[in-house]
Amino acid sequence: MINFDEANKKSKEAMDGMLKSYSEIAKGFQAIATETTDYSKKSFQDMAGFVEALASTRSVEAVFELQTKYVKSAYEGFIAESTKITDMYADLAKTAYKPYEAPVAKSTAVVAAKNAA
Repeated sequence: MINFDEANKKSKEAMDGMLKSYSEIAKGFQAIATETTDYSKKSFQDMAGFVEALASTRSVEAVFELQTKYVKSAYEGFIAESTKITDMYADLAKTAYKPYEAPVAKSTAVVAAKNAA
C-alpha cells in the first residue's frame, strides 16, 4: 500500500536537494563569469598601457623589447587565468555531480552484487 505521507516527505527532500544543487551551480557559474570579466578588464587595461608605451617609444630596439615583454606577460597571464577557470569548471562539475553520487554508488553496488551472484 502506498504511504502518501512518506512519498510526500521523500518528494520534498528530493526537491529541496535539487534546489540547493541548482543554487550552488548558479553561484559557480556566476563566479566564473565574474572571474572572466575581471580578467578581460585587466587584459584590456594591460593592452591599452602597452599601446601607450609603444606610441612613445622612439627606437626599433625599444619597440621589440617592449613587445617581447608584453607578449610574454600576456601569455603567462592567459595560461594562469585558463588554469584558474579550468579548476573552477572542475569544481562546478563536482558540485553538480554531488547529489547523484550516493544514488549512483548505490545502484552500482546493486548491479555489482547481481553480477557477482
